Order: sequence, then C-alpha cells, then structure tokens
Amino acid sequence: MERDKIIIKGARENNLKNIDIEIPRNKFVVLTGLSGSGKSSLAFDTIYAEGQRRYVESLSAYARQFLGQMDKPDVDYIEGLSPAISIDQKTTNKNPRSTVGTVTEIYDYLRLLYARVGTVYCPSCGKEIEKQSVDQMVDKIMTFPERTKLQVLAPVIRGRKGEHAKLLEKIKKDGFVRVRIDGEIHELEEEIKLQKNIKHNIEIIVDRLIIKEGIEGRLSDSIETSLKLAEGLVIIQEIDGEESLFSENFACPDCNLSIEEITPRMFSFNSPFGKCEKCDGLGNLMEISRELVLDTTLSINQGAIKSWKNLKEESWSRSLVEGLSNKYDFDLDTPLEELGEDIIDLILYGNRGEKFQVNFVRDGEKSTIMYHFEGLIPNLKRRYLETASDYMRGEIESYMSDKKCSKCKGARLRPESLSVKIGGLSIDKVCSMPIREEIKFFQSLDLSDKNKKISEQILKEIKERLSFLADVGLDYLDLSRAASTLSGGESQRIRLATQIGSSLVGVLYILDEPSIGLHQRDNDRLLATLKNLRDIGNTLIVVEHDEDTMREADYIIDIGPGAGAHGGEIMAKGTPEEIMLNENSLTGQYLSGRKKIEVPEERRKAENEYIEIKGAKENNLKNVNVKLPIGLFTCVTGVSGSGKSTLVNDILYKGAAKKINRIKDNPGIHKEILGLEYIDKVVDIDQSPIGRTPRSNSATYTGVFDSIREIFSQTSESKMKGYKPGRFSFNVKGGRCEACSGDGIIKIEMQFLSDVYIPCEVCKGSRYNRETLEVKYKGKTISDVLNMTIEEALEFFENIPKIKNKLQTLNDVGLSYIKLGQPSTQLSGGEAQRVKLATELSKRSTGKTLYILDEPTTGLHIEDVSRLIGIIQRLAQGGNTVVIIEHNLDVIKCADYLVDLGPEGGDKGGEIVAYGTPEEVSKSEKSYTAKYLRKIL
Repeated sequence: MERDKIIIKGARENNLKNIDIEIPRNKFVVLTGLSGSGKSSLAFDTIYAEGQRRYVESLSAYARQFLGQMDKPDVDYIEGLSPAISIDQKTTNKNPRSTVGTVTEIYDYLRLLYARVGTVYCPSCGKEIEKQSVDQMVDKIMTFPERTKLQVLAPVIRGRKGEHAKLLEKIKKDGFVRVRIDGEIHELEEEIKLQKNIKHNIEIIVDRLIIKEGIEGRLSDSIETSLKLAEGLVIIQEIDGEESLFSENFACPDCNLSIEEITPRMFSFNSPFGKCEKCDGLGNLMEISRELVLDTTLSINQGAIKSWKNLKEESWSRSLVEGLSNKYDFDLDTPLEELGEDIIDLILYGNRGEKFQVNFVRDGEKSTIMYHFEGLIPNLKRRYLETASDYMRGEIESYMSDKKCSKCKGARLRPESLSVKIGGLSIDKVCSMPIREEIKFFQSLDLSDKNKKISEQILKEIKERLSFLADVGLDYLDLSRAASTLSGGESQRIRLATQIGSSLVGVLYILDEPSIGLHQRDNDRLLATLKNLRDIGNTLIVVEHDEDTMREADYIIDIGPGAGAHGGEIMAKGTPEEIMLNENSLTGQYLSGRKKIEVPEERRKAENEYIEIKGAKENNLKNVNVKLPIGLFTCVTGVSGSGKSTLVNDILYKGAAKKINRIKDNPGIHKEILGLEYIDKVVDIDQSPIGRTPRSNSATYTGVFDSIREIFSQTSESKMKGYKPGRFSFNVKGGRCEACSGDGIIKIEMQFLSDVYIPCEVCKGSRYNRETLEVKYKGKTISDVLNMTIEEALEFFENIPKIKNKLQTLNDVGLSYIKLGQPSTQLSGGEAQRVKLATELSKRSTGKTLYILDEPTTGLHIEDVSRLIGIIQRLAQGGNTVVIIEHNLDVIKCADYLVDLGPEGGDKGGEIVAYGTPEEVSKSEKSYTAKYLRKIL
C-alpha cells in the first residue's frame, strides 16, 4: 500500500462512470465540476461513506447500534483511507435551546468559569455577598479592638408577620434566656405579646463575651450554635455599637435573600436550577400581538378586528360591537386610530368587568342580556390555554408573535444566576458580545492570583475556541445567537472551528463548499485556516467552485463533462497550473481566463422610481435609509454579518409581502417602505426545502405533475376504464400501491446496522398498482415518466407546450440532470432554490414583480453561474425588480445597481458603505467589496 495517496478503483456510485483516481494524502484537494457532475458522489457517497463504514465496523456490535451505519458504496477498491470526518452544510439544528455557545461547547466552559471564580451580588440590591466559614468569621471578629464587648445573635425570624408564640416557647425550652425583638431586648421569663399584623425580627441572644486572647474556642462554639438556629446566619453586635451579619451561605443581609451553592448547572438555561421560570429558559415567549389582532388604520366595519371573521348582521360578534359602541359612544365606520387610544385599549383589553346591554337574535327571536367584554387579547389567551383542539391552537397562534421574556429580558436565566459576575459582567452579557469583543474581554480580564490559578485551564480553552471561530470568519456572531438562525455556511464553519479545536492529526476531512456565504475578505481567513489544518498533518478534500479556493489548492480534480448522465468522468487532475493548461477542463478554461463571464456592455439606467426603506434598525442596522431602483437587477453586498439578510429578508421582503401578499409575519424594525405601489407581487426564492417528505419532488412543486397526470387520464385506456387524473397520484388511494402507500420503498429498521430501504415487493419500486401501470402514454407508464431526468422528459413532452414550458425553465436553471420524481429531501439547498426559481419563471409575469433571492449561486460552477445571470437578466428585462444578496463577484459585476453594507460584520456593520453602479461602488475607499471589484472590472 502506498502511504502518500488514496487509491480508488471502479467508483460507480450514482452517476460515476467506473472511475479510477489517485488522491494525494496530507494535501489540500479541491473537487470541482458542473452542478450534478458527480463531485458529491465521489467525495461524500464514496470516500466518506467507506471511511466512516470501516471505522464503525471496527467497533463492537453494542456500540454500532447507537451509530448510523453507512451503506457500502458501489466501488471495487479503496486503499489508503484515514478515519473520515464530513463537514457539510446541513443546518439540522432547529432546537430553540441550541445557541452558538452550546453548539461549540464554549458555553460549558463559561458555566464552569462563572461557578468557580464568579463574584456573587445580591439580585435585589446589587451589593456584593460572600459566604464564610466559621474560622473566617472568628478571624474577622478577633480583629476587633481588645476588651470590645460583643453579643452573638441568631436571627431566627426576619421580617415576618405573626405572634410567634410557639417559637418563643420553644426558644425558652431550649434553655435560652434572652431575645432581641424589633431591636429591643426581652427576658424570656416575662410575658411577650406581639402584634399579629406587624412584621417582626426575632434574634436569640446566644452569648455575650469580651474580645481577649484565648476566647476563640468559645466564640467559635457560639457562632456554630447561631448558624444552626438561623439557617446559616449570625449577627455580631458590639454592645451599644455597630453590628455585622455573617453568612455561611451566599446571603444578602439587607434583602433577606439567600443564594444556593454556586454550581455550573446554575448557569444552564436547560436546567431547572438555572433557567428563567417564566419563559422556561427560551428567552422568548409567544404572546398575542396587538398588530396581528387589530389594524387601527381601518374601521370596525371595514374589518379592523382581524381575529373576528364574522361581522354579518345578526351574528354574535356584530351584536357585541354594536353594544360596545352604544355604551362607549364610538362610531363603527371611523378608523380606530381616529377614535383614540382609549377605544383601542377597550377593544384590546376589555371594559374591566363593567356590564352593558347586548341585543342579539337567537333562533329567530330577539333577546337582550347584560354582558361584560373581556377584550380581544385576554379572550384569545384564555381560549389558547383552555382548548384541546390543535386546529384552534394553530388558528390562535397566527395572532401571536415571539416577544422577549419580560422577566429575564431574553437572558434565559434566573435572577440569581445573572447576579454572578466576572469582570463586572454577568454570563448573558458576555455571551451577547460579538466574538471579537469577547476575545478582547478575556485577554484583558484581571483576576486575583487565587482565581488566576483556578481559571487558568478553563480560560485557555475558552480563548482558543473563540479564536478558532474568529479564524473562520465568524467573529461577528455572538454566543447567545440561536443555532436555528444560522445559515448553512455559518453552521458548517462552526463545525470546522470545532474540528480545528480538537487538533486531530491524520484525519481525512471532507468539506462541502465552505466558502458559501463568505465575502472575499473573509474567504482569505478561511483558506488560511484550511491550510493550517493540512499543515498539522491532515488530508482535506473540499467540494468547491470558488476561484480563490481552487488557486490556493495543492491539487484539483475536475469532474464532468456535463451533469447527471452526461457527467461522472474525470476531465482533468493536477495542480492549479496543470488544470489551467488542460483543454478538456471547463474549470481550467475559466481559471486561465480563456473563458469568462463578461461585464455587460451597458447597464439599465435607474428611472426616478424606487422602493425606499426608511429608518431600518433591526438587529445591527443603524437607522439606515436605502433606495432600490424599480425594474433593475440590484445586488446587496458586504462582509459576512454586515446586515444584508436583515435588510433584504427581514425588512424588505416581510414589509412588502405583508402589504402586497397579506402575509402575517411582522417585518423588522423600520419607519416605512415607500414605492410599493410600483409592484404587484413579491416572490422570495430562498434555499429552504421545497418539501419535508420524500413525497414532494420537483414535478409536484412546479405543478408539471398535474399536467402529466391530466395527459395520462386522456389516453383511450384511461377513458375506457374511467380513470381521472387522481388515479395517477401516488399520494391518494386509488392508483397507488397500498403495500408501500405510494413510497416505492419500505424501510426496515436494523438494530446495529444501517436501516435498510428495499424496493416494495408488490410494485417493485414503481409506486403504483398493476392496473395504473397498464395505462401508457407513448409507450411509457406514469412511473417511467417520474424516473426520467428533466432533459429526457423535455424531449418526451416536446409537443405539449404546457408541460414543455415548465420543464424548459427547470432545464434553463441548470437542473437537466435531476429526475422528475427525485424526492425533495435529496435536493441540496441550491437545487431547491433553483426549482423555486424555475417555478416562478414558468408563471406569466406581470412585469411588476419584486424577486428576492438569497445567494442563488450556492452550489453552482462558474458555467452554471453564467447561465443563472442570463435568467436574472431575463427577469429584469421584463420590467421586474430583482434584489439579490450575493458574494459572487461575477454576479456582482453584472448587476445594474449595488448596495454595499458594512464596513465590518456584527455591531461594526449595519451602515450603507457605498451604492450605485458597480463602476461607482468600485471607487469607494471604505468598501471591502470595492477592493475586489476593482480587480475584475
């Protein structure tokens, strides 16, 4: 066996055409090629799957049952494999309790740090509190001047109402002689009567003594007695002088507040010992939203009360609002905002139990009752808590929105946990800093010598892990950021940083487009990190289309020539220089500059029509005003974390879609959006899946399957048997195979092997029953059609315009290689986004649509990017407004207009750095985008 290479022979997984390849070990290797050419089949389905399978096979049968077993890939021979780790882009973590801190495990170290060296403050008054041992208390008291007369008191009652007769009797029985009640000393022999309704303080006088040498033993005994009687508290009073309260627990003497032993679990928002009780440690609560319930710009008769669907004559709702308007004298035809806050408050929160007359009709007869109105918000809250119906809960949830918890203000923890501080900051304040600020905080942290020694190892781990996150370009994130809000690229780079932190050597790392979502400036830092991972003795196989990454690689493997059935062959291999000289390599032609995406000869000019966003303040946006020209192709650019997604997705899309498409989502904080009269439809084309089950596919999503089923129902065989289009659906009973419910496969769960999916024995994987498969169109069954690639189906249906047009758009966006019936769960984010794009392209455009795309070049080769730019230009040419968030310089240089955000990410971003045509922006000195744009214009 050769130790310096991975040798693969006869790889046939998916579309790979029996390829043989040797990959150098301990090098940075890039796999590239057109989308669908077979890169992932080689990297993940062959190399990673075999590396993982061999590792799992080496474990005991008991251990294997807890691990997902990989199938053996279709390959003759692989040699030279190391243990393999795959770092892909799947953001599977939708758990609201997961944060950047918990995913990277930095939060676990922070909890330990706060538990060991944190300073405790009173949650109520903010005074520093500390616990002391009996010896520490004695040492402190022995510093009093000699001959000082002292009393040792046990505070058994602190600020509690009552006569406390039984307690006083017990104290007397225990042999004590005197007590101090509310500051006055009483002999227990005398009759003591306390007022029942007044708060009292009762302290047992345990001992009286004079400070002198040799008194330590007696003082220690007296303090121990007091601590037992008063649950860890003792008061030392100088006769006729000052008094001090000591505690063996963390307790505030002024507020009568005691804090339990400080442990790491106290700082966990997933533990009952640490989490805020009101929001259960989530930081947010679902609350009824005033805006979602009421539209104050409308009158009640125009439908201001959104949660009341029925205001027809003689309905209960109609009777109720008429009764309210008669009682409180307001007009049902006047917009609520003109009626004033009192009336709005009355409708939202009710009339505080005051009854009024309601005239209503029941069973055709008029009736009158006296009624009190509880208000829209209390009514919805009550029904939400009382209902057992999932439908009703879902209906009410549409009027709710996430709001910060009013108790913990989004910090997720109990007040006692938040009162522990290091360097003057509680754990939630440290976690909400951007990572770059957090690194500075820990570097400048000033601790006592004792605490330095305790925290040395913990701080080393925290600093290292934070710097790894900064190295992969994530210094703008904060540790409290919810993991579910991270993009695929961000979560991939977090996992990459975690791997760097583990400092493993001799590992085979397989990465899926780590450059996604990264500005060129941040990409340079990522490449330095990848090279470092290689230099310590690991092999990196990176599936990538980014030019900078390819130029920095040690070795490139170019797969092609086309996609799907036309791909799966090794077109070129070698160093970047060798690839550039290779005529067979499409990638080499682009890298060498023989082929390139040209800058448009002329750009569309902005008319005086704009969508204008004013006062955008969501997340890190700093009250920005932005103009986006109507009918142009606009690119929003900037470094990672500069505020692009917040501006475009959270404010522009949600704000426009709320007004035009009537969606219920509330946009991010902004004053107003002007110019929406120029558009009549808003389309958001993101990378979320087109379906969550294997039953959805590109044919069902685009609607082309309806037309295909229609055609099958028109055949003479179908007409004879009376089959309707529904007969050819695999989602409903009738035509589908019932043995597998139309799935075509059956899952068999294996205890310590991977679950086995076998074709259904009845339908042999075709999804349909025998009778349905007897119907053929042009010699093909409905199952055969679902197994066709887009390219094959386009040829098959070329004479049916309705179907051909939709398939043509799927082909145009570079999806010729996917099968019509390929489950949506098998599509990447980029592929799903292009299916959505094709669906929109196939619809008839009004020429007044606003299209919003978030990094559509994800997963695309330079050749595919060229095709995508053509489609975007086609949309803009039709008069539509296209707004794209993008880092790809080829797309940026082809845009008509740019808006560049920055200058940095996180709290140092959120400003408009430059705007205008690409040529105008390239002249900016403040813009990082301009620096890279100048080189290619």
